[in-house]
Amino acid sequence: MTNNNTLPTSIGLALLAGLFFLPFLGGVHLFDWDEINFAEISREMLISKDYLRPYINYLPFWEKPPLFIWMQALAMQVFGVGEYAARFPNAICGMLTLVLVYRIGTKLHHQRLGLIWALCYFGSVLPFMYFKSGIIDPWFNLFIFLGLYYLVLFYWKKEAKPIDLPWNKWTYLLLGGFLLGMGILTKGPAAYLILGLTLGVYWVYQRLRFYINIPQFTLYTLAAFLVTGLWFGIETIKNGPWFITEFTRYQYRLFSTPDAGHGGFPGYHFVVLLVGCFPASIFAIRAFFKLPDPEGEVQLDFRRWMKFLFWVVLILFTIVKSKIVHYSSLAYYPLTYLAALSIVAIIEDKITFNRWMKVGLWGIGGLYIICCFALPWLGQHPEVVQSMINKDPFAYANFDAKVHWTGWEFIPGLFLLLTLLMFFWLLRRRGANQAFPVLFLSTGLFVLLCLVFYIKRVEGYSQRAAIEFYESKIGEDCYVWTYGYKSYAHLFYSRKQPVKNPKSYDQDWILWGPVDKPTYVVCKINKVKKLQQLPNLREISRKNGFVFFERVRR
Repeated sequence: MTNNNTLPTSIGLALLAGLFFLPFLGGVHLFDWDEINFAEISREMLISKDYLRPYINYLPFWEKPPLFIWMQALAMQVFGVGEYAARFPNAICGMLTLVLVYRIGTKLHHQRLGLIWALCYFGSVLPFMYFKSGIIDPWFNLFIFLGLYYLVLFYWKKEAKPIDLPWNKWTYLLLGGFLLGMGILTKGPAAYLILGLTLGVYWVYQRLRFYINIPQFTLYTLAAFLVTGLWFGIETIKNGPWFITEFTRYQYRLFSTPDAGHGGFPGYHFVVLLVGCFPASIFAIRAFFKLPDPEGEVQLDFRRWMKFLFWVVLILFTIVKSKIVHYSSLAYYPLTYLAALSIVAIIEDKITFNRWMKVGLWGIGGLYIICCFALPWLGQHPEVVQSMINKDPFAYANFDAKVHWTGWEFIPGLFLLLTLLMFFWLLRRRGANQAFPVLFLSTGLFVLLCLVFYIKRVEGYSQRAAIEFYESKIGEDCYVWTYGYKSYAHLFYSRKQPVKNPKSYDQDWILWGPVDKPTYVVCKINKVKKLQQLPNLREISRKNGFVFFERVRR
């Protein structure tokens, strides 16, 4: 293990992350549900000045604790209400993550591994994209990972493992508990469950030997729940147990049912991690098998912890009925670490760059390349897509959208093709030490190019027509209601003001009652027949699968 001066590289990584993650955050509308959901809660928090309890549509929102909402609300105070502020906290998380994994990798191994780990995280598709999003998971994952990391450091300090740990062992224990508590305060008790399962697997591996005794784990847990208890406790004292009860029920429903239709096949998250974490996933596979020694005791133990964390996340969210891409995103930490181990072993000629790695890079990379070449052609020939989805009237109508494709949108695919060719040329002519940094820096740029070229166009087919309608109602004293589908977009993009008439929460009143101001109802085209039969509604327009009605006031 070597620990050279890490400050210059840390600053360089932070600048690299800032250069890629901070620009263009506001270049496209927030996406329903998750992005808009959290942004709307943050907006309403600023309006209500109630920073204790989250609200959505000016009703208590019990699905998530408030830490990430506080971050977004603070960003909106600085940058104003909008897409940039909603995504800004995760860009900061990206900068912090790259620096932390670099420093942890350097501490455990050496600077080369720390840098490769950071580059693996930076240059993999989904990890990169999540730092440019407004979802809650990047901070949630970071807190869990650090909560586990500092608990492991406590264990090593207690057992006098061969690693320089200058702090008292109790400092590591309490800091780990505090960070885990921050994770719980970000998204809920799943943080504690994931960590507990990981500890349980390690305990079984240790043949049921207590590497951390019950009083120590209790202290760790108390530190975690002291953080969350401050909020939960104050909330309960102020408003009673109702919020906590509903929050607990929601967490159970999330784990036991395909909530809101988010189901999936059993191998869903395996595919997500394999394809979504390209190219790091290709090299991580090799590290699940024995890597050549010598590795120190600490390094072997940390690799073990990362494997256990990976499998806990993968298996847990395979069991969970709800299947959403970002549920398994905590696995990005162990996956990129294991990839870094394999890559360093290749660089140091301890293992070979084998045929399966080559097949994996070209196989999954080829899928991305084909998609990048196919998208602009399909964009210019929407009738081809429509012929394949003609049984879904809403999806069919989505592709009537006037989205401009120049034909040059294949550039990200061409860039990735050139990246892979350059990687193999460098690997053959200049060596792995040059090839791998170029690969991951270039794939990071590839993801950014994909976001620039595609994300706004994709949004043009999916939700933009509805959002533009909502934006047209900003400043108008009116009701905007969605019928037949769940959405938060009409709240955020119409800048809905506090509710004065509680009857406006009642759909029957909106459709039939004596509404007291202009009222608009939005539905998808596959639900339009039901609304067309109502004499109180007048269709005013339709666009790209959305139909817009105005209430007739009598």
